[in-house]
Amino acid sequence: MKVVAAMSGGVDSAVAAARAAEAGHDVTGIHLALSRNPASYRSGARGCCTIEDANDARRAADVIGIPFYVWDLSERFHDDVVEDFLDEYAAGRTPNPCLRCNEKIKFAAVLDRALALGFDAVATGHYARVRIAADETTELHRAVDPGKDQSYVLGVLTQEQLAHSMFPLGDTPKPQVREEAAARGLLVADKPDSHDICFVADGDNAGWLREKLGDRAPNHGGAIVDASSGEELGRHEGTFGFTIGQRKGLRLGTPAPDGRPRYVLDIEPVSGTVTVGSREALTVDRIAADRARWCGAALPPCASLEGTVQLRAHGAEHRARIEVDGDEVSIELIDPAQGIAPGQAAVIYDGTRVVGSATITSTARVGASA
Repeated sequence: MKVVAAMSGGVDSAVAAARAAEAGHDVTGIHLALSRNPASYRSGARGCCTIEDANDARRAADVIGIPFYVWDLSERFHDDVVEDFLDEYAAGRTPNPCLRCNEKIKFAAVLDRALALGFDAVATGHYARVRIAADETTELHRAVDPGKDQSYVLGVLTQEQLAHSMFPLGDTPKPQVREEAAARGLLVADKPDSHDICFVADGDNAGWLREKLGDRAPNHGGAIVDASSGEELGRHEGTFGFTIGQRKGLRLGTPAPDGRPRYVLDIEPVSGTVTVGSREALTVDRIAADRARWCGAALPPCASLEGTVQLRAHGAEHRARIEVDGDEVSIELIDPAQGIAPGQAAVIYDGTRVVGSATITSTARVGASA
């Protein structure tokens, strides 16, 4: 097959490209230029969008012996990922930009271009596995290494996209990938993994949002109030600087009566109110979600299923009952969760198989007082 290997400049994508070439595929390496001004994105080895990363990817392609090109997708990335991030925080929600990048860029824009150029598939360094089911649909499964499994951020992929996707690292633990990279002579073998948001240059999300939102921000200040008493405990500089479950950075002058920490329970961007309370108040067992996307065969317009749900990129699985009504998904958590924010993704699993995902719109706890 003719394969495009998306090479971020890190060890995982380099080894994935090398494995695809070694398997006999006709591989071409590409690096995505996601900013017209790379200096405005994260520098050094902590991101995935820098000039250093592009150079690392090019050197890896040279070692592997495959052609290498840079594809400029900066405009599409800004419109579909960065602007979405800004809009979601302005609305009081907490988005996952890596998930949105996979949906809109790596497996939409890149795959569309690759297919138009005559390629058959896109290979990436994500830790996940694809399998062909008995009905010949393509299934997405968890990786062998649970600590590195990235199926959560791939839960937005459609059947058509999965059919043209390759994840060569899904059956290998991360330490072995680094050992293999060193054995292949890839200089990125010891390069640190990237964890932070690539387009936030200094890692200060709140500061970056304040600068970029400007007049688009729903507010530039408001009250922080106690959920139980309604007392104003402090002031803030914009609701966009908070997320559900946040404990640090509240800067409250009045300690809780019981001496325990307070957490963000609710964000109201119109009034500018941030509500805080106890950790126990973060517990939810009902989730409403929309924008459903199914990885395997499409589910019927109305369906009921039992499985597990993952609510964060590296979070625990929760046993759940799921009801599907068209684009809407209702989830009853048998295992309650804490600190779940609107805007996050709920990814549904049947064992190791990813069934699909939906974007959380609201949460609740049965029996909780209003």
